[in-house]
Amino acid sequence: MTRSTLGSYLQISNNLTKWENLTASQPEVELPTAYYKANTGNVKTPSDLVNNYRLFSYVMTAYGLGDMTSYGKGLIQKVLEQGAGSQNDLAYTLNNPQILALAQTFNFAADGASTTSSTAIQSGVVNNYIEQTLESNQGKSDPGVQLALYFQQNAPNITNAYDILANKNLLTVVQTALGISPLTSEEDIDTQANMISSKLNVSDFQDPAKLQSFIERFCALYDINNAGSSTSQNSDVPNAVLSPSSGSIGFSTSLLSSIQGTSL
Repeated sequence: MTRSTLGSYLQISNNLTKWENLTASQPEVELPTAYYKANTGNVKTPSDLVNNYRLFSYVMTAYGLGDMTSYGKGLIQKVLEQGAGSQNDLAYTLNNPQILALAQTFNFAADGASTTSSTAIQSGVVNNYIEQTLESNQGKSDPGVQLALYFQQNAPNITNAYDILANKNLLTVVQTALGISPLTSEEDIDTQANMISSKLNVSDFQDPAKLQSFIERFCALYDINNAGSSTSQNSDVPNAVLSPSSGSIGFSTSLLSSIQGTSL
């Protein structure tokens, strides 16, 4: 079964809670989540976290840093020891939004041994892990869907064009949706920021309708740029969700013909 990126994204987006619940119920998600919930309260220091591989791996995955799990232990420990109280801290100077978000949540420098008792750590990290896994599962069959879901989750946190430039996933979506060549990434960062700012108002991402419209525009152009369609049925998710009864969603000719002239 082949589907457009837009159709697959809309089917998930319009039934997001259902997809998240299905993802959470998968054994490869359910088991590490149960371990995290049972043991994270025992973590009192950054060292406790990074030296428990199962917990550390879970947290890193939840913040989109899974590829750093095997080599980033020392760096993350230093980040967490310093905290996120100063612009001079590693959490800021590394210029990595995921690491900064991790440091702001696991703020041992400010909250000490009570850090892991917060709601953000007890439930927020679990929600992040499920979302990251859902995105990753979709990316196996259609990277465009993964990017669209990621943008939906993170775009409301964008405050300026530099936030976009600091995150390759956000930047890919914006460049695609606005028809900006990836080659512009070689230009001066201020030039890039000015170009993006001239084409969109990031505050519009606070409006769910405008955000949805922008993501749909990205998906349609992603399909055009990648030969039209992708196989997006995920073998890790029950087929019932993709059955004809749930609806087949595509995009109209009028949408495609108006894309280039549409602004956010």
